[in-house]
Amino acid sequence: MSAIHHAKLLSSFAFAIALAGCAASQPAITGLPPVQVTASAETAPVGTGRADAADDPAVWVDPANPNRALIVATDKKAGLHVYDLSGKDIAFTQAGLVNNVDVVGDIIVASDRNDGVSAHLALFRLDADKPAITPLGRAAAGSGEAYGLCLKRTAPGAPITAALIVKDGTVRVGTLAVNGTPTFTVEWEHKIPTQSEGCVFDGDTLYVGEEDAGVWRLEPNGKAATATMVAPVDNQRLVADVEGLATIDHKGQRYLLVSSQGDNAFAVFKLPSMDYAGRFAVAAGAFGAVSETDGIEAVAGNFGAAFPDGLFLAQDGHNEPRAQNFKLVRWDQIAAALGL
Repeated sequence: MSAIHHAKLLSSFAFAIALAGCAASQPAITGLPPVQVTASAETAPVGTGRADAADDPAVWVDPANPNRALIVATDKKAGLHVYDLSGKDIAFTQAGLVNNVDVVGDIIVASDRNDGVSAHLALFRLDADKPAITPLGRAAAGSGEAYGLCLKRTAPGAPITAALIVKDGTVRVGTLAVNGTPTFTVEWEHKIPTQSEGCVFDGDTLYVGEEDAGVWRLEPNGKAATATMVAPVDNQRLVADVEGLATIDHKGQRYLLVSSQGDNAFAVFKLPSMDYAGRFAVAAGAFGAVSETDGIEAVAGNFGAAFPDGLFLAQDGHNEPRAQNFKLVRWDQIAAALGL
């Protein structure tokens, strides 16, 4: 080896060491500092003792008693759980690989990943008095792996509108027929560029989270949709992955909540303007902190002394030494911390 070649090798090695040192010294990406709140309760852990099992929650509110509510949530390796607001697990049904879930009336709908080639929606009926979950069947929903799912809130007895998000970013919105064999009739479709999951309706408008890119607003336009990126991943308000989405009304204003999974926080935006309203994180208190959140839910209402002005739910990606679970946070405490 020549002296010149040896010197070049040493120089290259030193440069590589310097680069590694620079990379190691770089801090993890974090967004704008979130205000801190703590959970008021937590659910029992899901039954699957694997690292990634709990995924998405929904809230059923008793139409005969608006102060009463139950939580329906997915163990995406096994099925559906029902919890009361103390977090007690009061019902479970085997359903295999169900990912996201939502509730309208007494109908529960989940994105069904048991067939990774052909998407399905799994339907159930909630008997809140027993409580129990009764399977109603599966509705075919086109090709691809079923992933994200949300329902449009409708008047009692009206058809159920569902949005299914296929893992590749294909969004299908249509009507669910519940009586007899369930069917899903697609009314419009839109392709988001890459993997997407979280979604929520605000009237006819659909908000969808593209995990690496941000939040899209989809406005139906015939058989397709007009799409606008309204909250990009900017490592300030949102740090990838963008995961669960939820809406809530507070003092006459509607808000969109977004799981900023990359830095364990939640961004809040005013609707429909998408003006930024702040960020919060769920820190350790009487219950553990919340991190790497997938699905979220929020609902306004008076649910007793524990949740007098509404409820925020978040899947907790790290609940060691137990399996993953869901944390419950008083909405009034979040609103106060954000100055809403």
